[in-house]
Amino acid sequence: MPHATPLISTITLGLLLAFVFGVIAQRIKLPPLIGYLVAGILVGPFTPGYVADQDLAAELAEMGVILLMFGVGMHFSLKDLLSVRNIAIPGAVVQIAFATLLGMGLGHWLGWTPGAGLVFGLALSVASTVVLLRALQERRLVETERGRIAVGWLIVEDLAMVLALVLLPAMAGALADSGGAAPSAVAVVRDLAIALAKIAAFIATMLLVGKQVIPWLLHYIAHTGSRELFRLSVLVIALGTAFGAAELFDVSFALGAFFAGVILSESALSQHAAEETLPLRDAFAVLFFVAAGMLFDPAILLREPLPVLATVGIIVVGKSLAAYAIVRAFGYSNTIGLTIAASLAQIGEFSFILATLGLTLEILPRQGSDLIVAGAIISILLNPLIFAGLDRLLARREQAASGEEAATAVREPVPHTTLKDHVVLIGHGEVGGVIGDLLRETDSPVLVIEDDPEDVAALKERGTEAIQGNAADPEVIAAANLNKARSLLIAIPDGFEGGQVVEQAKAINPKLVVVARAHSEDEVEHLAKLGADVVVTDKDEVAKAMLHEAMIRSAVARPKKLPAKTSRKTQPKSGTRSRPAGPAKRRSAKTPSGREKTPPGSKA
Repeated sequence: MPHATPLISTITLGLLLAFVFGVIAQRIKLPPLIGYLVAGILVGPFTPGYVADQDLAAELAEMGVILLMFGVGMHFSLKDLLSVRNIAIPGAVVQIAFATLLGMGLGHWLGWTPGAGLVFGLALSVASTVVLLRALQERRLVETERGRIAVGWLIVEDLAMVLALVLLPAMAGALADSGGAAPSAVAVVRDLAIALAKIAAFIATMLLVGKQVIPWLLHYIAHTGSRELFRLSVLVIALGTAFGAAELFDVSFALGAFFAGVILSESALSQHAAEETLPLRDAFAVLFFVAAGMLFDPAILLREPLPVLATVGIIVVGKSLAAYAIVRAFGYSNTIGLTIAASLAQIGEFSFILATLGLTLEILPRQGSDLIVAGAIISILLNPLIFAGLDRLLARREQAASGEEAATAVREPVPHTTLKDHVVLIGHGEVGGVIGDLLRETDSPVLVIEDDPEDVAALKERGTEAIQGNAADPEVIAAANLNKARSLLIAIPDGFEGGQVVEQAKAINPKLVVVARAHSEDEVEHLAKLGADVVVTDKDEVAKAMLHEAMIRSAVARPKKLPAKTSRKTQPKSGTRSRPAGPAKRRSAKTPSGREKTPPGSKA
């Protein structure tokens, strides 16, 4: 039996090599993304050895883009998008025009036709969806003002490229090197009107039909109780909407998936839906970088070093300076300007599509396509390093520029002797926000540590003591005055990151009661070993709540011993608290009635 399995071999070897080189990159303090690109170069047609199927790899990568944009859409609302339209629309348009002019200038220097320069410049003007979102997600910026502006900017770029892909075939006769007949103004206006009408029809369909059908379908499947069907329904919504948008409205897959996510974000099940797609989304996003690496011919670096350098300069320097200047001109802060500039300092999937179309229509020479691919790969390789440099620059500028103000922001809680017997809350996201609201209902003094400056500012406006910074930073955690604290609540979603906080907190105050959050047994064990007194997981809390309600309603427990706020108050640090050695038993917590509960390790 023959075993021609290009799909299996492409996925298997692509992920295997991406894993190996991703680990190597991580070990030498480089972003794993660089390892994924190296893996793609090794299985590409321009290096010796195994050559993966490029067409299959490109389609698998497109699925990664669809799932990634779908997930981002679920964290946005139409209100969020409209809130940044005043900067995203004019900013993206001006930046596209500036980058296109720079590309046309380079094309003229290389002896190309104006049409070739136009296609080349457009390809250099649009950022990669995957790269931009990866950078924002790693820094938890997607839901901040910076993230909303960057994503809104990206959506406008995608819409502009959709129009370009529609108009280029119509203009091919005039733009091609062969000097064909130029289309009439009527034909151009007609094609443009058709493209705009299709985009408008897609958006209207999503708002009028999708807004009713998508949430209803998801809720209907959720009520069947089948997790498999729920996961399948989420994938069908993401992939089906993206495919339908492309087939029926000529809208990009990414844009279709994004709007499906935005519509689904209105549903109460959006968070659960996002979690269900996470593993597939990450796997296919990795394949995107592998597929991108396969297009790169390293020989071009020796064959045409100056044009490559000029191309990378336009992408990394020219676009970034334009974006920074535009953002600052609209009155936004230096931090937002630098973040947007770094986010856009790369190109990706739309650039590859434009290059391919330009070659097919005989507008763009082969040299132009090679330079676009080289510029994309090099800029994608450089982007994590640019962001790392930006992180360090912003940290230094904050310390230098803020001076006394910055010192006060970090050290202000330390001399506040009024914060005795206080509760320290790490993280003010979805879970941390709920905890913070509950604590504010009590008389307990609360100190919040949060790395998002916007959240910190909002907390201070509400009268809540807050420190901006990463709680794993020794200076930040020291500022929380843990020696006088009553308890420490770690509400950040990453249990392994929370472990760093636990370790430092226990070193400062070994008697401090530490309650941490975890999502898996591995995180539970990790946090317990580092000294967390109680580790809370979703499943344990659901079980306790169900048992609590059952005991009350069946009169097994005595309600008079269950005051409403007892479970929120801090337990004594000694005497009544069980401190067993095993990780499973460390998770033991008291039921609302005050009895020691059976550890979750002995599942009831």
